[in-house]
Amino acid sequence: MKMLIENKSIAIVGGGPGGLTLARLLQLKGADVKVYERDLNKNARVQGSPLDMHEGSGMDALRGADLLDEFKKNYRPGADKALIVNEHAEIVFSDHETKPDEDFGNQHFRPEIDRGPLRNMLLDSLQPETVVWDSHFVSMEAQNGGWLLHFKNGYSAYADIVIAADGANSKIRPYLTALKPIYSGILMLEGNVYNAEKAAPHIKELIKDGKIMAFGNNKNLLLGQKGNGDLGFYASFRTDENWAKESGLDFSDSKKILEWFKKEYPEWSDIWYELFENASVPFIPRPIYSMPLDQTWETQSNLTLLGDAAHVMPPFAGEGANMAMLDALELSECLTSDQFSTLQEAISHYEHQMRQRAAEATKDSLENGEKMHSETALATMLEFFTSH
Repeated sequence: MKMLIENKSIAIVGGGPGGLTLARLLQLKGADVKVYERDLNKNARVQGSPLDMHEGSGMDALRGADLLDEFKKNYRPGADKALIVNEHAEIVFSDHETKPDEDFGNQHFRPEIDRGPLRNMLLDSLQPETVVWDSHFVSMEAQNGGWLLHFKNGYSAYADIVIAADGANSKIRPYLTALKPIYSGILMLEGNVYNAEKAAPHIKELIKDGKIMAFGNNKNLLLGQKGNGDLGFYASFRTDENWAKESGLDFSDSKKILEWFKKEYPEWSDIWYELFENASVPFIPRPIYSMPLDQTWETQSNLTLLGDAAHVMPPFAGEGANMAMLDALELSECLTSDQFSTLQEAISHYEHQMRQRAAEATKDSLENGEKMHSETALATMLEFFTSH
């Protein structure tokens, strides 16, 4: 294989979907790769809400990684089926009767997979010892044309090339650019209900193992059923960036959060109360950020970014993980291509393409966020879904 990365050691910092997909793709080409992940082990934390994979991005990356058959064993048929309801939980749209359970290759088919099974599937595809757990990145310094990385546990490691896949709060991004994310004006308060069938039976009956989008009064509730019977939900609303601190709320007190919901969502039905009454604590406030649409930086020959570290965006188009996995596919192709004469040229090509399409996805996500938190959100989203 003629490769710019032949005899080069590659460090991927961050073991999310983007970082693990990249590791798999590079190992298929024979590259020397390590993934440094801050989690103590693969079971260290509960993985978040389910992901829907898109044709042209996430699904393409899975095919490139030769993992489509494994994906089909792990995805959740029917979990992409959606209900749109108003604040009283009255259904205004459902695709439960019309959406096929399996239609791979159709651009409108967006199969759902829980983050845990997706991560495990990617981890199992890697060579033993690829992931170095308990590796919380602290700093790095230029050395011998590459980088010496330092971790919180006192461990240090050298790599010829470093790829930041360490998320929205990337500690590596500042080594490449000083540009920072911008607050979108929207905050999502995350809650999780374990064993929803017992803890939130009315919602469980309504959601039918799919997802719910509830709109009313410039606010919304977004809910998704997980494969293990748990339910993840987000109360999404416009507020100040520092709302979590300034609100004075104790996010470990479900009674206080329920009182807040009743006050801030006064027109909403009491059917939603069981979510807040029975959620595990603490609730997690998540201010929603995005990178500037016109961001740029000077390409380096031994450092680049992917996923949220490169282009964090709002979740309102479902593109975040898909873009990260497409980043992994395109970066792996650039690094293992014979069409570039230097690593800097290969990385520059990747970064140019990545920034361009990430800006388009971010713009769509921001526009969707505006629509979903507008006075006409219910009508707008109904029109969107019926036209698709």
